[in-house]
This record gives sequence, structure tokens and C-alpha cells, in this order.
Amino acid sequence: MTRDRKHIVLVTGMSGAGKSTVLKTLEDLGWEVVDNLPLLLLDRLLDAPLPEGSPDDSQPLAIGIGARTRDFDPDRIVRRLRDMRDPNGPEISTLFLDCAGPELERRYSETRRRHPLALDRPASGGIDRERALLKPLRDWANRLIDTTAMSANELAQVIRTGFAGGDRGEPILSVRSFGFSRGVPRNADLVFDMRFLRNPHWDAQLRPGTGLDADVSAYIAADPAYEAAVGRIEDLLILLLPRYRAEGKSYVTVAFGCTGGRHRSVHVTERVGARLREAGFSPTVSHRDLGAAPQDSLEGPSVGT
Repeated sequence: MTRDRKHIVLVTGMSGAGKSTVLKTLEDLGWEVVDNLPLLLLDRLLDAPLPEGSPDDSQPLAIGIGARTRDFDPDRIVRRLRDMRDPNGPEISTLFLDCAGPELERRYSETRRRHPLALDRPASGGIDRERALLKPLRDWANRLIDTTAMSANELAQVIRTGFAGGDRGEPILSVRSFGFSRGVPRNADLVFDMRFLRNPHWDAQLRPGTGLDADVSAYIAADPAYEAAVGRIEDLLILLLPRYRAEGKSYVTVAFGCTGGRHRSVHVTERVGARLREAGFSPTVSHRDLGAAPQDSLEGPSVGT
């Protein structure tokens, strides 16, 4: 068998616990990703030559596998992984994604998807059955992540932190908006409070919109303090980010907050993300609370109103 991958990770776990998010994040980090690969094709995949254009033979490989995988047999998978261990071969690890039953039930209820092991029964039955089925893999896994209290963005950040690797270039840079009413994001390195800007929430015509809308953005940008403040924040970030890189920091998260996370913080996050791209950085821009409902009781009057 050709051992031409530096790192191979098997991604498995409970259905609904976040496997798709993990695989997408690893792909963004430069990993080769294969999902739901039948076990019969595993050896063939490992023997296959690298795709044209691959940078080198050390590109890591992530293999997603779970209850929906053809010929799925956890005991057989564990035996196969044990047989593949070779001190002269690639590093092979197993990442298991766990999640509490009630939270999995809630996720399936919200998405209206059927659990793969409960197509004709309540999701709870399939969750219990799957948990028992996956026990050999859970016991074997050398890394376990419990996603019960995590959002998809938070899970992606954990994966970036753990799998980006210090030798794969620039730090992973995330720029995100949030609402203080729902708490400050975990793992934020730099937090900027945009509540000093006038608030579009109190304009009846602008309230239904978001910071992605041109009229809302224009309203925010017209604040007398806007340009000087945001411009200085951008200059500060452009100064600091190379220093973080020089210190070997593998990820940097910059968070912009306002009260509800729908207007001011969203607009500023978009602007700063664009400015950082112009400066040669590659930020991932996200908006944690963009879809949240307005909360009149929590909003305060904007400056000048």
C-alpha cells in the first residue's frame, strides 16, 4: 500500500453532531476530503495517486464515515484502523463527534430531516440505536468533540484551531459580527463594541433590514464618528495581524458587536473584512446573530436620537 499522506483522519460520530461542518472546514484548510466512502474502496483510495495540481505528497486526507456509509461496520473499521498503524506510514487518527440526545432531537426537529436510523419512527429511537452502534468507534477515537453546546461556527473554529497546523501558512483569520444581547463569542481575540454608532433599529424603515443592505449601511456610515473610528480600527488590525503571525499564532478571531447583531456590527464586519482583503489578508467573514429577531426592549437609542 502506498503511504503517501502525512496525516489521515477518520471523521465519524453521531448523525447531526456536525460532521459536514468539520469536513467543510478541513477542506477550506487545504485537506483532501472524501465523505461516506464505502469500506471496500478505502484501500483503493489510499493507493490512488494524488490529484493533479496537489502541492506535494503531504496533503492531509479526511475521510467522513458514519451510519449512512455503505457496508458500515464499526468493529470492522476499528480492526482495519488497527491494522493500518505503521510507524513508517502516515499518522492515522479518529475524530468522533458526540452530542447529547435531546440536542440531536432538537436539531432534527428544526430541520425536519429524518434520522438515518429512524426513517419510520421518532428520532430518539434512531439516536439511541446509533449511539450503541458507534460505541466501538467512540471508544477507539483518539479525539472526541462534544458539540452539544456549539454552533456550527464555533465547531468550525475548534477544527481550525486543532487542524490548521503551524506549517500551513498564514494564521486562520476570522472576522465576525455578534449581538451583545446573546453574549460575546467564545475564543474572540479582539472585540470591538460598535454601540457608539447611531442605531438603525430606531428608524422604522431601516429596522427590518440588516447591515448588508445599502440604505442601512449608508445610515451607519453617516454617523460623525464612523469614519475616524472604523478607519483607526482597520489600521490597528493591519498593524497587529503580522505581529500575531510572527508570534506563531495559528488563528485570530476579530469580533464586532452591537446590541442585537443585525445592523451596526454586520456592516462594520463586512467593511473591515473587505479592507483586510485589500491589504493582503484572507479573512473568513461570518455573522452569528444576523437571523435573530429584533429585540426592542434591549436596544438603546442611538447617538443623536
